[in-house]
Amino acid sequence: MEKRTFCVVFFCKKTKITRKGKAPIYVRITTRGQSTEIYTRCQIEPEKWNQKAERSLCRDKISVQINDILASYRASILAAYDGLIKEGKEPNCFAMKQRLVNPYENTKQFLSELDKYCEKRQAEVGVRITQLTANKYHRLLRYLREYTQSQYKKNDLPLESVSYEYIDGFNTFLQTAHNCKNNGAVNLLCCLKNFILYAIRNEWIEKNPFKYYKLKEEHNKAKDHLTQAELEQMIVKPMPNERLERIRDVFAFCCFTGLAFTDADHRRKKHITTAENGTVWIHKPREKTSVMSRIPLLSYAIRLLRKYEHDAKCREQGKMLPIPSNTKMNAYLKEIADICNIGKTLTTHVARHTFACVAIEYGMPINVLAKILGHTNVNMTRHYAKISETNISREMMKIGDKFKIAQ
Repeated sequence: MEKRTFCVVFFCKKTKITRKGKAPIYVRITTRGQSTEIYTRCQIEPEKWNQKAERSLCRDKISVQINDILASYRASILAAYDGLIKEGKEPNCFAMKQRLVNPYENTKQFLSELDKYCEKRQAEVGVRITQLTANKYHRLLRYLREYTQSQYKKNDLPLESVSYEYIDGFNTFLQTAHNCKNNGAVNLLCCLKNFILYAIRNEWIEKNPFKYYKLKEEHNKAKDHLTQAELEQMIVKPMPNERLERIRDVFAFCCFTGLAFTDADHRRKKHITTAENGTVWIHKPREKTSVMSRIPLLSYAIRLLRKYEHDAKCREQGKMLPIPSNTKMNAYLKEIADICNIGKTLTTHVARHTFACVAIEYGMPINVLAKILGHTNVNMTRHYAKISETNISREMMKIGDKFKIAQ
């Protein structure tokens, strides 16, 4: 009949006494008639060892510490035995020894698996995510390699060793070594959190190091936007050269359509349609979320499209407007702000905020504005649309008219 024994015995190996008169303590693990021995890294004087109790019966400090270590070692052996059974593996003595001596040999490596995850996300570009999102994961991997090397002096870590302390240290590293602001660091940590959740779902790890880690973006600073008067001033102001005029026209087009810079840059003739009543529309999925934006064009926006309809550079690049890179656009907008005496920091995204705020000013319902901006959730639209004092005053006057308070 096959033996099904599982036995753990600690013993003092008196045949290997050191010059100091101490003998090493070993543990023998026996399963199904097979056994293996492991050195516990503890040594003791043979006369202090009680084999029947498998421990020292002395009360001195060293003996007490040794007994505690052996008790912890026994618990680790039982945990290894239990873990192998739960994983559906054979709980033999050699497998337990391997797990105790080198617990991370068969575990997933953190940066190695994250590298594979980055490639997985890269393959999803155009289907589930954009290239900009994929780039964030590659940047995260690069920064994590730097942090792990500088802080832990290692090229990789076991996935199970990623802890709250590691995440918090990485957050500090982002904001010091790379001068990331809070929201930039949170953005990258959200990517790391997505990977950790992916690892948990694949049962590579059990604990979530993000469980008690708070990721909170700062929303205190109000986004700049142009008022109607400032926008009109910019449109009528003569520009000193063609370069700034073209930039002004692109910015104004975004102000009148609410398009984000990347959506304006990727807009093509196929996205322009004309309805039966003559209204010209832009129907284009957003580059960021693939949500469809439905934008009826105002007369000034149509005029700008016609202005560059036969522009040689636009035709060469296959674009409908002379749109440069985002970096150049932002740099040139600062020049335009100085020329028009607008004391605000103009960027490409200010145009989108300007459209939302002006639309709300004129009484456009928030749900309609969300459709134009390509938002699936009106809560996101509320971040763009700021309620001005003029709007508040107008709505308050409506209430006054309803009450018809006697003069």
